[in-house]
Amino acid sequence: YKLGDEEWEIVWQLTGALLVFKDTTLFFSWSTPSLPMAIPAMDFIDGKLATFALDPEYDVSIFTALSLAKRTMNRYYDKTDHSEVYCIAIILHTWHKLVYFKKAGWQAMWITTVEQIFHNEFK
Repeated sequence: YKLGDEEWEIVWQLTGALLVFKDTTLFFSWSTPSLPMAIPAMDFIDGKLATFALDPEYDVSIFTALSLAKRTMNRYYDKTDHSEVYCIAIILHTWHKLVYFKKAGWQAMWITTVEQIFHNEFK
């Protein structure tokens, strides 16, 4: 069986989309995976998937797969709301602190909530 031009185009589109997951997987495969990097990594993947979803050049099969991946990512992201440890870890991280949430575009109310969670934990 030989791939045609359209099929090769789909392969190239899929390769570009999967690179995001490869890079993230390799990052977390280091000898020191880091809890404070979980939410930033999810934000990174979510941003890439959102960008891909807006690209009209993608084949409908790739678009559908990326949409499902984004939905799955959002389900995992929602689960972080049930554990305060992620936000606390980000605040304690030397690179991030509260600045991460501001740079990531979190709403002011959410940032205030994260601050309150942190202060309540370390009273």
